[in-house]
Amino acid sequence: MTGAESQIVIVLGIDPGLANTGYGVVARRDGRLVALDGGVIQTRAGVAQERRLTDIHAAVDALLTEHEPDAVALEQLYFGQNVRTAFAVGQARGVVMLAAGQHGVPCASYTPQQVKGAVCGSGRAEKDQVARMVKALLGLVEEPRPDHASDALAVAVCHVNCAPLNTAMTLARAIR
Repeated sequence: MTGAESQIVIVLGIDPGLANTGYGVVARRDGRLVALDGGVIQTRAGVAQERRLTDIHAAVDALLTEHEPDAVALEQLYFGQNVRTAFAVGQARGVVMLAAGQHGVPCASYTPQQVKGAVCGSGRAEKDQVARMVKALLGLVEEPRPDHASDALAVAVCHVNCAPLNTAMTLARAIR
């Protein structure tokens, strides 16, 4: 076995949110994708926002310590129509990135369309299609639930599959 074949890459995928931050840990071992962990960090409405953000930070910090990922992949902020929600999501993204920075782990961001395209082949895939493909790609017994956990696993899969291409393109641009 060559070094490249035995290389293990671990990615912590994050679907950020103030009430529910999905997380998924995916490893690529010997060319195969494996889910190591997944779930949702929940914070309670009515609790001060700074306390909720502290709770998200602490949970992500614990995940980084436990899994020692090579990268953190986050879903990019999608504004939609609710600016208030967008600010809360942005703050959740910020505390995740802070935790990653404190651990010296690089972060990458992907749009929802990039994630869906990487996992399903179409940037317009529905949530149930994403969950089915995550199940198939990771060899899970059932679809990950809730949606936030499934989305976070999809973000991690997207990064595992896209990072080598992105690195190669960056190196190619640097050589020119």
